[in-house]
Amino acid sequence: MEVRIQTTDDGSQTLFVPQMDEHYHSVKGALTESLHIFIRTGLNESKATEPRVLEVGFGTGLNAFLTLAEAEKGRTVHFTSLEKYPLPHDIIEKMEYTRFVDSSLVPYYKAIHQAPWNTWHQVTPHFHLRKMETDLTPLVIKEKYDVIYFDAFAPEKQPEMWTPEIIGKIYDCLTPNGIFVTYCAKGVIRRMLQSAGFTVERLPGPPGGKREILRGIK
Repeated sequence: MEVRIQTTDDGSQTLFVPQMDEHYHSVKGALTESLHIFIRTGLNESKATEPRVLEVGFGTGLNAFLTLAEAEKGRTVHFTSLEKYPLPHDIIEKMEYTRFVDSSLVPYYKAIHQAPWNTWHQVTPHFHLRKMETDLTPLVIKEKYDVIYFDAFAPEKQPEMWTPEIIGKIYDCLTPNGIFVTYCAKGVIRRMLQSAGFTVERLPGPPGGKREILRGIK
C-alpha cells in the first residue's frame, strides 16, 4: 500500500493513502486529534486503576505513543492494538512525533515499533504493549477492555469495519462502564452504537478539526 507523508495544520505529520484517497489522521492536526479524542476523551475518562485499552488501527503508532506518555505519569496501561497492514520501518523513521514530547520519552517511539508482534512486551514499567497483526473482522476477542480507541478508516472508505456485527463485538468485549471513542460522528454510526446498547454522547471535536466526535459508554 503506497503512503505519502503529509504535514498537518498543527505541525505534526500524517500519512495519505492515494488508493483510498484517505488520510490516517485529520489534516487539521494529527497530534491535536489523537490527544483530544483518544487520550482526553477516552483514556483519561476511564475509572480503571490499570486501564486495558484496545486500539482498532495501530497505523503510525501515534495513539500508542501518546498513551505511553500518559502512562508514564504513573498509571499503568495494558495496550492491545490491531493492525492488518503494518507500515514499513522506513516510513516510521520519517515520522516526527517525538518533537512534541519530553525528550525522556523519545526512545520509546522506536521501542513501540520495534516491539515484537502478536505477543506482550513491556516497553516501560507503566506501559505494556501487544501489537496484533490482524484486523477486527475475524478476531475472536476473549479479553475484556476498559477503553476502546476505534480508529479505523472512515465508513465510506472501510465500510466492513462499521457494521452492527463489529459494533456488537466491540460492545461485548468492554467492561461495565467501559468507554468507546471515535472521531466519526455520523448519525448512522451513533444509532448503531445505541442499538448495540451504548449510552452515546456527542462531544465537541478537537480544536480546529471536526465539529463533533462520539463517545459510547457501556
